[in-house]
Amino acid sequence: MAGALAGALAAGYTLPALAPHLPVLCGPLGIEDHTASGEGYALTFDDGPHHEGTPAVLDILAAAGVSATFFLVGEQVRRNPTLPGEIVAAGHEIGLHCDRHRNLLRLTPRQTQADIDRAQATIEDATGRAIGLYRPPYGVLNPFALRLTRRRGWRTLLWSDWGRDWEKRATPESIARRVTDGVRAGAVLLLHDADDYSAPDSWRRTAAALPTVLEELSRCGLEPVAP
Repeated sequence: MAGALAGALAAGYTLPALAPHLPVLCGPLGIEDHTASGEGYALTFDDGPHHEGTPAVLDILAAAGVSATFFLVGEQVRRNPTLPGEIVAAGHEIGLHCDRHRNLLRLTPRQTQADIDRAQATIEDATGRAIGLYRPPYGVLNPFALRLTRRRGWRTLLWSDWGRDWEKRATPESIARRVTDGVRAGAVLLLHDADDYSAPDSWRRTAAALPTVLEELSRCGLEPVAP
């Protein structure tokens, strides 16, 4: 595993399946997978906003009094222009995911910058917030994206635990189990509030799992914190 991970990092990208093993080697690259404080947990959602999934997740979080971070996609913001403002108004953080959901290893440096630039303009215009957090699609970076986001002073935040909620075979029970099993202080948890790039209606299973996830995290004595 160590050899494969070192080779992946040397090639300039990271693989999501290796995310739990990244802390030691990713630090010098400015890639993070735990909360900045090392305490509590940070709940994060990728791929939105979604016209049904995002409001459903926001309602559950509001009922539980829990804040989260939403990594937004530019093309989805343009399709759902009012939702980013609702996310911010509800007290949640926002981050930049991409403009179009593509593997960065398939993009040239020019295409990478164009995608990030357009996403930044779209998301900042919709939220009134400056971007400070970045997470690439699939958790995969290319060298140019890493250099570009570091120059802009953004934190690149991956995750330590995920629910694999995008899969067709996922269930609310499997999602809750995967994202909380063995969770520790400082965890960054990955879920999705949209199904545009995953199995149809996957957001419904995520929403169904979310109350159980929050209850289990509270039972473990973990509190939501800023990422």
